[in-house]
Amino acid sequence: MPSTAPNASAEADGPAPGRPRPARSGPPAGPSEETVPRARSARTETPPAAAPAPRPAPATTPRRDPRPRVTELRLSTFARHRGATFPVGQVTLFAGPSGSGKSTALAAYEALARLGGGAALAEVFPDPAALVPEGARPDAQRRRGFRIGCTAEGAEGPVRLDLAVQAEPELRIVGERLTAAGLVLLETALRDPSRPAVQAAWHTAGSAPVTRAPLPDDRLGTALLPLRVAGKTDGQRRVLAAAEQMVVALRSVFPCDPRPDGMRAPVRTGSGRLLRGCDNLADVLWRTRAECGRRHGLLVDAVRTGCAGPVVDLLAEPLGDGTVRALLDRGDGRRTELDRLGDGELRYLALALVLFTGPGVLAVDEPGEVPDAMRGLTVLADGFDRGLDPGQRAELLRTAVLMGERGHIRLVGAVSDASWAEAAAITVVHLDA
Repeated sequence: MPSTAPNASAEADGPAPGRPRPARSGPPAGPSEETVPRARSARTETPPAAAPAPRPAPATTPRRDPRPRVTELRLSTFARHRGATFPVGQVTLFAGPSGSGKSTALAAYEALARLGGGAALAEVFPDPAALVPEGARPDAQRRRGFRIGCTAEGAEGPVRLDLAVQAEPELRIVGERLTAAGLVLLETALRDPSRPAVQAAWHTAGSAPVTRAPLPDDRLGTALLPLRVAGKTDGQRRVLAAAEQMVVALRSVFPCDPRPDGMRAPVRTGSGRLLRGCDNLADVLWRTRAECGRRHGLLVDAVRTGCAGPVVDLLAEPLGDGTVRALLDRGDGRRTELDRLGDGELRYLALALVLFTGPGVLAVDEPGEVPDAMRGLTVLADGFDRGLDPGQRAELLRTAVLMGERGHIRLVGAVSDASWAEAAAITVVHLDA
């Protein structure tokens, strides 16, 4: 557990609101709201009479990045985590020994992303009982579950989503809350266990303060709001804007864990969109080398840094049977097939390709109705440093920071030790076993 994570507890399925009201300090599936102290104003000295004080410059408000992005992950009760709140920056590394919960944190992030894309609960949590904290006792109805949440920032400011999931005796959502600026915009609760639905209430601010209706208990209600809310009142439009910000922030996620064994053999040409295990890397190179010469050049420079021996180019060669293989061009007519590279070199090559290409090349669930300028991409890289030597991991981190500063990509990775990355301008979350 992180040394800085606050403890908190909350009821899993609180009542739906009767009218709009401030968010309670304990949402249905997350830790309590933290109070951020105001910064003290600086003390000013009176200048000498002979030197009149200059007129103060007008106050400026920092420009808010309009692209929706997740800035906080909350694991109230999820596997080994209890009352944990994790910051998420442009580049974030979860660091800790085996069993500290690094992979679990990334799994929670991915689960929220899939739910935001409309996936059913059973698809996202095939073994929900394994996510219930060890030793958690069932209630009088033999129910056990877990609670997760996140905060997404963007044009609407911070928007919080908290979710309570019942894992036993059957998998279902029992509580969900979407809040912004201290106002509950959506709240759901399980009222009748015999029905496959939750009672939902969302902010309206019209002739009626809230609208009530049933929602399915196996889908994220926030993702369904655009289908249920008309947007006729200011309150409804506020609900839709907050829900859209949360869904867009969650959907643009690419979980990546390169598998060197799958990258060595030739692959059939297909969509040219990189898969989670990077098995089809040769097919992607066949596409990107022709379509984006500038980024391919940056990739070759990175490969030159992280692979042994001279590297002039990174090629994809068709074999005539519908397959293509990837090669390193060593110069002077010499080429090296990928099956001759070590596991670390292959993982490095795949992760560099991910960082340089972006959503148009990666197999992600893009919100196509949102302009590119309003979208970001977050890469989830479990075992980010696995098999890499110090030079390779440092170069990948430098690339992630560079692409993050340009607004192309965000990285959330898991490493066993982050001491090598402490000097970089990134967010490091230290977990204890």
